Amino acid sequence: MVNSRDTYIRRRHLLGCGLGLVAGVLAGCGAERVPASVAALRTRFSVHPFEQRYARVARAFGSLARTAGFQASGTGTPLTVLGLPALSAAELNDGQGVAGVTTPIARLSGEVDVIVVPTGSPLQDFEDLGAQLLARPGQTLLTGGPQGEPDHLLFGLIAKGLGADTRQVDYTGYPSATEAATALLAGKAAAAAGPYSQWRFNIGRGRVRALAVSSARRMPGLDAPTLLESGVRVDFTNWVAAFGPDDMGEAGREWALRMCDHVLRQPGWEAACREDGWLPLPLVGDDFERWLGTEVSRTRGILHDLGLINSTKATTCWGSCGNGH
Repeated sequence: MVNSRDTYIRRRHLLGCGLGLVAGVLAGCGAERVPASVAALRTRFSVHPFEQRYARVARAFGSLARTAGFQASGTGTPLTVLGLPALSAAELNDGQGVAGVTTPIARLSGEVDVIVVPTGSPLQDFEDLGAQLLARPGQTLLTGGPQGEPDHLLFGLIAKGLGADTRQVDYTGYPSATEAATALLAGKAAAAAGPYSQWRFNIGRGRVRALAVSSARRMPGLDAPTLLESGVRVDFTNWVAAFGPDDMGEAGREWALRMCDHVLRQPGWEAACREDGWLPLPLVGDDFERWLGTEVSRTRGILHDLGLINSTKATTCWGSCGNGH
């Protein structure tokens, strides 16, 4: 028989390794159910964005939780909403910046990236871009969001998937999609990556053409193949998830899992995601923790391949660490 206290201690060890501080922030629930009524959960949690960029997701989730009868604001055990940019930042900064958030609870949603070129570009499709990137990675200028964040990671994954020299990828990051679009249209880059929701206006106005989307399935209303269809084994979303504090305890974690599982199964969550241009990506409990371990490894690996970190030594251990800790 497995002792529940031993299981809890092992999980805390896995989540805290490398940092001792960190970790931060489909359908399915790998968590064991705890007998309890919904009414018993209604005053247990508050929901907060880690940074302003996560505020919309946190508000949407909190609003739906309140509608379902849960206390999702004010006092209570805090759930922090953050995502892939926070993971990447922690890796780049030796785990600094996400102190005290080490209990994975649930993946909530994600944004799909789109690869675009100016309308007049000689690159007619993704195959043209891929061929150029493979032949001349250092001369194929790329742009998108800040260096080391999801758009940059995506181009690194694409280069690696093509077999190009990832360290030669020439990428210039900008603080906003508007600035990246200005650079692309001014001829300062051959292609750009960014959330479809942020490029949709320029695509609709005919200023840029979409060559591919990063998700496993095509985006409704957009005539562009997936990277998988284009021969690159990359399925990528800029995901957002909920995490608990490092001291929430096993009982608190189980209550949080039940709440997230309940809320993410509501039709309102899919509707909220559709309204804001997100993909609903519900994944709860142990299933989320296992997935997160693979995402940590992938992110750390591509940051290393891009030359942004010196080694693949662990600095964060969200989910199963797999580094001998």
